Formats: sequence, structure tokens, C-alpha cells
Amino acid sequence: MGTITINVKDEVEKEFRAVAVIAHGDKKGYLGKSVTEAMQKWINEKKQEKIAERELRLLERGFNFGKRLYGAREELYDR
Repeated sequence: MGTITINVKDEVEKEFRAVAVIAHGDKKGYLGKSVTEAMQKWINEKKQEKIAERELRLLERGFNFGKRLYGAREELYDR
């Protein structure tokens, strides 16, 4: 387990602690659980943003489906 020392605004800390107590109770480790949960959510959001950007670039570039092997729909079926 890692240890991180950070500085945050007093208002943010107070509000975070209040919400953390509501979410995880006032038991030992509630703050660590809440910070871990918040960090994991932030990481997942950033990963999804990167995935979305990559996929949008692919869509803008377009797809090459190769050349057409048939001229009409009827050529695909034996009728």
C-alpha cells in the first residue's frame, strides 16, 4: 500500500470528509477507502476519454473495406 501526502483546499477537505463518512461510515480507514475509490473513478474516466478520442480519430480517418466482389445483390444468392 502506498502513502501519498497532498495539499487540498480546506473547504474541499471538509466536504470530502463529510461525504466519506456518509459513504463508508466513521470507521477506521474510511478516508483511505474514499480516496482510493475517488482515484480509481478518475483513472477510469481518463482511460475512457483516451479510448473515445482514439476511436473518433479512427472514424474520421474512415475504413477501407476493400474492393467490391459483386455488382448486384442477386449475385450473392443462387436464384
